Amino acid sequence: MAIDIKETVAAVAAAPSCCAELRAAANAYLTADAAGKKAAADALIAELEEDVTPVDGVIAFFASDAAKAHFGAETAAALLKSNQEHKAKGGKYCNCPACTAGAAVLENKDLLY
Repeated sequence: MAIDIKETVAAVAAAPSCCAELRAAANAYLTADAAGKKAAADALIAELEEDVTPVDGVIAFFASDAAKAHFGAETAAALLKSNQEHKAKGGKYCNCPACTAGAAVLENKDLLY
């Protein structure tokens, strides 16, 4: 199923869970002119490949003391449970808005060009 690639890239950039580097790469793609589109797409793909987190990695993080210290024990536990349930349903990546939209872009990266 094809997606609206620009809409999905915009969703990545707008996600509260999107890091600054990925937001910059997404916005650079969205504002690139025809001459800069390929370079912007390549940079976005590289950033997505670095930032879209596999679900097992995010589960391990939310189970850690570092996550509890950063988010608080209650929030870390809720995010852990959410991602465990997501994995049980077949999710491959973190279920935050940035990773969800980012994974969709990666699965359809040929549409970036």
